[in-house]
Amino acid sequence: MQFKITFLGTSGTVPTVERNPSSIFVSFGGEKILLDCGEGTQRQMMVAKTGFGVSSVFITHMHTDHFIGLFGLIESMSLNGREKPLYIYCPEPRFLRGLFSEFGYDSLDFSISVTRLDDGDVVRFQNFSVVAFETDHIVRSVGYIVVEDDFYRFSPEKAREIGIPPGPAYKKLASGQSVEWNERLITPEMVTDGIVRGRKLVYTGDTRPSEKVVNAAMNADLLIHDSSFTSDLQEWAEYTKHSTAREAAEVAKKAGVRRLVLTHISARYSKDAAPLLSEAKKVFPNVEVAEDFMSLELHRDKPR
Repeated sequence: MQFKITFLGTSGTVPTVERNPSSIFVSFGGEKILLDCGEGTQRQMMVAKTGFGVSSVFITHMHTDHFIGLFGLIESMSLNGREKPLYIYCPEPRFLRGLFSEFGYDSLDFSISVTRLDDGDVVRFQNFSVVAFETDHIVRSVGYIVVEDDFYRFSPEKAREIGIPPGPAYKKLASGQSVEWNERLITPEMVTDGIVRGRKLVYTGDTRPSEKVVNAAMNADLLIHDSSFTSDLQEWAEYTKHSTAREAAEVAKKAGVRRLVLTHISARYSKDAAPLLSEAKKVFPNVEVAEDFMSLELHRDKPR
């Protein structure tokens, strides 16, 4: 099952010629979600050819560079004849609901649900979950963990050893259901090659480094971390509640993540992000700087 991440916007605070404000498109199997929705996200989706078929949007906090693109996206969805509900999750739902009402979005051909998420809240999808965790910014903010369910990998060889021939029983066992065979209960665990660890993506949004972020990112396949500045602007990063590239790398190292991507890039590095990359690499080698339209795919582990 494909787990693909496409960066639609990687700039910090304001758009630049090279970068759009924050937005990440995540495709998991048949499900499509957005993490943040900065200005012009619907245009970025057109360029990236993602389509507008997202079911849910997860906003990290209510600064305009992270949510103002919702209005253009909703208009585009409406003009394209959308009928399915749109689910929006954020830390401050009343603010968005009020704006949507003022814009007349109560009378669209599809419904918009806005739900508050706090630290530890979980939104379930088929085969994966999105978990909110508290971050440290100048307004109420959360980051998001997108994590696949662990599962058993079905083994046709073990099924045949038990005496079960190919057929409908294989499909049930492969989907995690037990079956009766020759008056014996066969459970999925009896015909598997072991447990496959679910893939894990962590997106911080805007934040200072914190133990909450480290714990959320623990053993992640991919950590996408705020990296607005280099360490020569440490005081400014602390004042504005953002992270430096070095601090993002330190979080990745503490959490034991496999891969780090730096995002929310200040306009001062828009043309040349090499200083951010160089600083982070001194702490955590497997790192890169996000670019608009960059795509990554997370692959599964072998069974254990």
